[in-house]
Amino acid sequence: MSFGQQLIDWRRELHEHPELSGEEVQTTARLRQWLTAANIRVLPYDLPTGVVAEIGSGPKQIALRADIDALPIVERSGVTFSSQNPGVMHACGHDIHTSVMLGAALRLKDREAALPGRVRLLFQPAEENFGGARTLVRAGALKDISAIFGMHNEPGLPVGAFATRGGPFYANVDRFVIRVTGKGAHAARPHEGTDAIVITSQLVTALQSVASRNVNTLDSVVLSVTRITGGNTWNVLPENVELEGTLRTHRTEVQQQVKGRVQEIAAGFASAFNAQIDITWYAGPTALVNDERWADFASAVARETGYETQHAELHMGGEDFAVYLQHIPGAFVSIGSASPFGLHHPVFNPDEALIEPAARYFARLAEKALQQI
Repeated sequence: MSFGQQLIDWRRELHEHPELSGEEVQTTARLRQWLTAANIRVLPYDLPTGVVAEIGSGPKQIALRADIDALPIVERSGVTFSSQNPGVMHACGHDIHTSVMLGAALRLKDREAALPGRVRLLFQPAEENFGGARTLVRAGALKDISAIFGMHNEPGLPVGAFATRGGPFYANVDRFVIRVTGKGAHAARPHEGTDAIVITSQLVTALQSVASRNVNTLDSVVLSVTRITGGNTWNVLPENVELEGTLRTHRTEVQQQVKGRVQEIAAGFASAFNAQIDITWYAGPTALVNDERWADFASAVARETGYETQHAELHMGGEDFAVYLQHIPGAFVSIGSASPFGLHHPVFNPDEALIEPAARYFARLAEKALQQI
């Protein structure tokens, strides 16, 4: 079997058996089996799911990371290797990322005696719920690592295209829940109550002005309300309505500015309408900030290996890889996957032709990065 076909076969097996964040038990078992069969050292970290492996020897060390979890999505791609786990799908391409890094591991194993140091491979669980990177950091997976690299497939780029940027790349992710408490009443006698639905409707509209009127137009910010829940029948004004949404920015200063403005608006509405409005914030990953040097280096190696390189635009999605970059320098890159449907879509279908070239790229990147340390 050819090198490329082996990686595709592994990807398809992973795709058929997706597992949600923190539940990647069988995925972990498969990875251990495949790595062990290739005589690649699996390190004895105490992890419920996920695998850390290592190739090479010596004091210089860098890391490569792949994420391994899937999403709670019913697959409709129609591929012959569709998910056999109902309601769960690799709709973000983590099966692609994993097969790429498995391929890089095989290439590096072939050159182990010539490597000028060690390459640690992090097969990380729970990226989608933004918990896996912290788990690996707490376990010590970054100990003595000088630089780290990772990837995400990019459906909007053709196969053979590569993009990254130094500095901020992916956004921080904040989730918020706003609870509006008014006074319930009969729908025919609204003057006897405080209509939480009317307050909520106006609050949503007001929140949309924050990004457009309170933040410098040169700063990136998204503030989206994604859920409204309230009421349970047609003729009663509900006492409570709940909103949920997300805030995305690339700078901490903007993040804090927007949070403060949301609080001010909510307080103003509560006073004006004689209601109570409570806001709870849930922090996701911070903004992913690539090291300038390693981002430029990653692009240079990509050009050497035949990629058409681009300067990536800012990405408003969140990425758990950001946690690693808070501890050590490194670079996160995009590699074209040419899917007609985007990430997290039930018909997402990345082009498998990206896998083998990306595996060869990361093996080369790892070896050359060791030479730079």
